[in-house]
Amino acid sequence: MKKLLKRSIVATAVAAVSLTGIAQAEETFTVVSWGGAYTKSQQRAYSEPYTAKTGTKFLHEDKSGTALAGIRSQVEANNVTWDLVDILEGDAMIACDEGLVEEINYDEILAAAPDGTLPSKDFVGGLNGCFIPQIVYATLLAYNDEMFPGEKPTTVSDMFDLKKFPGKRALEKIPAGNLEWALLADGVAAKDVYDVLSTEEGVDRAFKKLDTIKDSVIWWTAGAQPPQLLSDKEVSIASGYNGRFFGAQVNEKQPFTIIWDGQVAEIDGWVVPKGKLTTAMKAYLKFATDTQRLADQSKFIAYGPARKSSSAFVDKHADTGIDMKPHMPTNPDNFKNPIIKNAEWWANNKDDMSERFNAWLAK
Repeated sequence: MKKLLKRSIVATAVAAVSLTGIAQAEETFTVVSWGGAYTKSQQRAYSEPYTAKTGTKFLHEDKSGTALAGIRSQVEANNVTWDLVDILEGDAMIACDEGLVEEINYDEILAAAPDGTLPSKDFVGGLNGCFIPQIVYATLLAYNDEMFPGEKPTTVSDMFDLKKFPGKRALEKIPAGNLEWALLADGVAAKDVYDVLSTEEGVDRAFKKLDTIKDSVIWWTAGAQPPQLLSDKEVSIASGYNGRFFGAQVNEKQPFTIIWDGQVAEIDGWVVPKGKLTTAMKAYLKFATDTQRLADQSKFIAYGPARKSSSAFVDKHADTGIDMKPHMPTNPDNFKNPIIKNAEWWANNKDDMSERFNAWLAK
């Protein structure tokens, strides 16, 4: 009888281990991101290697454009279905303040740099307690070379010069970026843009400058639109994401040139919705945000890794063999006159600026 009991205990233990192994193998995360080439770069750099390593599966939803509202509604309904969400730094601040996402102990959960530097010292800004920086990307201007056979535009101010550089412009249908560029083109130094925007006179000044090109603007709402508008020659200069323009240049051989002057540099990264910071999620975050993995993403898209230690590991484009270092927004040659997006300023002023912007559009 004792031998039978012992066997039963062993059998139960073996079954438990087996079931645990199955559960681990069948772990599935629902990850929300931006879609297109960006989501593909995350899959190739993070989720596919992690699946090969652990068996964990990933479902990807392209809903980052409405991520804050989505997290809020899920948490309020006590029905959180998203496990990990890619979100902008400003929206992450709001989500953190509202208690919609988990607080992160960076040095406990994430991996140290190869030289032992703690994560809290290695990431490039954005550590607000809930947000895990992933990339540094730029919203900037680009033009179609074929539409400027003579002199080429090189600055943000050139985008506002319709006489010297004729043609339609494509700009994103939001105030962020456009207000900053308007002030930069009106003579405000990049480092002073948010001080000026913090005054009523500064906001008036920005909209007055935008008035000068308003009738020549096609407004876009999705990241794939600017390269297409340039390719079709519907516009001569367009704003957009540096990774999108790089993809069009490299993969589609489009005759585009990026204007790095006045790039609006911004951090994008992860938040974990309330109740989803499980042991399995911590393991994935440690893997997906380590020094090598963040550098790996730059093999697939031209966004800079958000860890200082990752810079040395930025290598060639995985499909074309192009050296990716010159295409990083943070490359010193590209970072000479950037506007560092003030996420806190936008978190505090987004509603007011959006209301003013939409009213201006409707005039």
